[in-house]
Amino acid sequence: MLSKNKLKYIRSLALKKNRDAEQVFLAEGPKITEELAGHFTCRLLAGTAEYLSKRSHIEAEEVLEISPKELEQASQLKSPHDVLAVFRRECTGASPSPADAANMKTLSLALDDVQDPGNLGTIIRLADWFGIEDIYCSLHTADAFAPKVVQATMGAIARVRIHYVNLPDFLNNLPEGTPVYGTFLEGDNLYNEQLTTNGILVMGNEGNGISKETERFITNRLFIPNYPASRQTSESLNVAVATAVACAEFRRQSFFQKP
Repeated sequence: MLSKNKLKYIRSLALKKNRDAEQVFLAEGPKITEELAGHFTCRLLAGTAEYLSKRSHIEAEEVLEISPKELEQASQLKSPHDVLAVFRRECTGASPSPADAANMKTLSLALDDVQDPGNLGTIIRLADWFGIEDIYCSLHTADAFAPKVVQATMGAIARVRIHYVNLPDFLNNLPEGTPVYGTFLEGDNLYNEQLTTNGILVMGNEGNGISKETERFITNRLFIPNYPASRQTSESLNVAVATAVACAEFRRQSFFQKP
């Protein structure tokens, strides 16, 4: 049974200040819950009797059997499904600091004030798909542990490290010679550029793009061309879609680069 206090606690995790105070986050549904259970410590697992009878292997500090009606009351989703879980934020295994991670000879993402939770969650999922292990978020980027973001990652947040940094300062302190790419409406055609297998790819805010403070540190300005070039089209791409297109081209080129 779900007590009033426990229900109030779960519902309170919709607010960032409460998630930060407790250093936890909420995940819902069997797929995401089971995906995250192997990477984060589960503080609370609340599921229906049918679900718990089939998923007894998930370790949790506290397990509650709840009715579908109680699940509906506690859920942040319009259509809750079987289970919700509260996880501690500390991912199992070592997580390097932003400075250490930046020294890796790999491609990373940086997000300059991306605000929409759905976009952020999708970008984390894209990073996971394209083998990008680190995302550097500006301090005003949406919270990666908000319920809507966690749901949109579909479990990818377990495999992608999220760092919140002062983005201009972070870029300014990168090792000398680190390529810093950014997407702009006035840039060089993405498909004509020789892209590296390492560096930082900066993606900007949904409405304003990359800020002037961050733009100063971009070394390679990229443009994703529409087709055909002469055709009247939308002003720009959604930031998550643009991230997918850019990451796909980075990885396509890496497949064909000679050793």
